[in-house]
Amino acid sequence: MRARFLNMTGKLKIGMVCYPTIGGSGIIATELGLLLAESGHEVHFISYEQPVRLNTALPNLFFHPVIVNEYALFKYPDYTLPLSVRISEVSEEYGLDVLHVHYAVPHATAALLARLMLGSRRKPVIITTLHGTDTNLMGNDPHYRPIIKYSIENSCGVTTVSESLKQQTLEVFQIDHPIEVIPNFCDPAPSKQSREDLRSSLGVRDDEILLLHMSNIRPVKRVGDILDAVSRLKNKHQTKLLILAGGSFEGWEPELDRLGIRDRVIVLPNVQEIGDYPNACDIGVYASEQESFGLGILETLAYGKPVVATRTGGIPEVIRENETGLLVPVGQPAALAAALDLLIDNRALREQYGHAALLDVTSRFNAQKIKTRYLDYYRRHLRAAGA
Repeated sequence: MRARFLNMTGKLKIGMVCYPTIGGSGIIATELGLLLAESGHEVHFISYEQPVRLNTALPNLFFHPVIVNEYALFKYPDYTLPLSVRISEVSEEYGLDVLHVHYAVPHATAALLARLMLGSRRKPVIITTLHGTDTNLMGNDPHYRPIIKYSIENSCGVTTVSESLKQQTLEVFQIDHPIEVIPNFCDPAPSKQSREDLRSSLGVRDDEILLLHMSNIRPVKRVGDILDAVSRLKNKHQTKLLILAGGSFEGWEPELDRLGIRDRVIVLPNVQEIGDYPNACDIGVYASEQESFGLGILETLAYGKPVVATRTGGIPEVIRENETGLLVPVGQPAALAAALDLLIDNRALREQYGHAALLDVTSRFNAQKIKTRYLDYYRRHLRAAGA
């Protein structure tokens, strides 16, 4: 009866487990949940705080906080266990069909514990999406690798955001569990402020080139290479760099004076919404050491702006080299500067790449298309589980 009900209505009850902070995984999980709720599915977010971009105004979208208590017995507060209890409670109370967890540890681990606690009661299928940290960082830690491997192998379905991350995951964990690649997505919101007005508010002249970098400013993003590249530009006095920082920029402040580019760099710290900033820029610039996908890159391309970035991880799957942007080796600020100079000096090439970027994002990374792929994936595993 349950299977027939799902087939007739097509509506699912989905638990979405993610980190609530500014970052690619949390943003994608939130945006996916909103798309699913707007399509009539019932979506339940489970996390220690409400995700920054989550709008709970929709009647079929819910947020369930995880309460983490600190006990003197524990030297460090534990999150996995209270998360597993909350997942179990929400799954039972609302009859969830799917648990879509973003990251194997701790989220898939907690979901597997929740399924054990549910015992003989109806259990949701667990879909785990890997965004990179499980593989690139924690996968190299022998204290975490076994539980990450276990959590991946015991998930009903596993997806990665790029082919590069899929291959890396298979190699790091030596697993034969099927993995499906479903990329991130982006549909720019309608503009609220004109390009001219926004540039004016930033103190950027019409004849200046505005570069854009968006990230959480972690060391892996190699912000220092970008600052170094800006200092090397042939026309640096006609160019400014806007940094939308998802974290503190304080550690890089001395570099602005050392490189003599303080008047060339605009930093907006702890930005939660990118708004119309990509539309106000001319070129995106990213210098990551590792990048499983690069959501900031995709968001820049989605506004019809070419991007200069490093050739690493999943970035070449997002940027079509010499079509929507330029790729350079990691750790070479001079090469980064040369690629930027090429686009700065050639307006026709910038516009050509930008137009191609807009068309490419619309075609390959369309939000509705990716949402449908996830729904198909959910239903495939529900059928396999006999739900």
